[in-house]
Amino acid sequence: MPTQAQASIATATTTRRYGGHSMSAPLRSVLVRPPVPPAGDADWRAFGYLQPVDQTQAEAEHAAFRAILADARVEVVADRSDPNETGLLDSIFAYDPSIITDAGAILCRPGKALRQPEVALAEATYARLGIPIHGRVVAPGTLEGGDTLWLDARTLAVGRGYRTNDAGIAQLAALLAPLGVEVIPVALPHWRGPGECLHLMSLISPVASDLAVVYLPLLPTSFVELLQARGWRFVEVPDAEFDSMGCNVLALAPGKCLVLDGNPLTRARLEAAGCEVLAYTGNKISLNRAGGPTCLTRPLWRA
Repeated sequence: MPTQAQASIATATTTRRYGGHSMSAPLRSVLVRPPVPPAGDADWRAFGYLQPVDQTQAEAEHAAFRAILADARVEVVADRSDPNETGLLDSIFAYDPSIITDAGAILCRPGKALRQPEVALAEATYARLGIPIHGRVVAPGTLEGGDTLWLDARTLAVGRGYRTNDAGIAQLAALLAPLGVEVIPVALPHWRGPGECLHLMSLISPVASDLAVVYLPLLPTSFVELLQARGWRFVEVPDAEFDSMGCNVLALAPGKCLVLDGNPLTRARLEAAGCEVLAYTGNKISLNRAGGPTCLTRPLWRA
């Protein structure tokens, strides 16, 4: 028997314009946040960027990125209406402060302290859009959206690393249980330590219900075996294209994806697997800040 929450979701499916427990179902609506200016000259160092922010070029790249999404017939919600956002340079990565479920948004609590004010921005955005808040992660829990990955409509993999802790995963599991969703923790490697972000989605990006771009050297054996047992196929990212975010791929629809320009081997392997591949220029919005197309977007509705 379905739970009351599941029954309510089923009833609302024909009218709501949010949700979709999938990484690759057709992307109908997406939230993006245009780059905000730094509050001070040294902000880029505090956020761990490679070089100072070039605001003019970043805005131009982001506008072109939004245009690609719009041309792909995705509704683009570009929200930057809060003056308190100035200086929150990572707010451009709209994926992380929340996740979307069929019951509404779950507000995260980023493990990177500089990002925690972004949660209030996300909450305000959802209020304007009429998307309900299903729940939130609170201290001592930490959770970032980049560590969450839908394997199917009833299964969410969650990376356990420096940005997402055990308490955050436990809280998320409790929020999702009434929706009939199981949470599977995935242990993440130390890699280069807590000062450098390594999300689960730094290592895997689904582009169809059974096909994912992966960087196998850093994925736990148990998780690779779980995916293989479920029938997943892999497009492997070569070592030379891991740091340039070859593994960070946004599915626009099954077999149609958006990649960061400059990863030719990964792109060729995606095309050999039958995928249609679009590319964007992201020298200032992605490479300088270490965040690809999934990071730059918060899917609001997949259907």
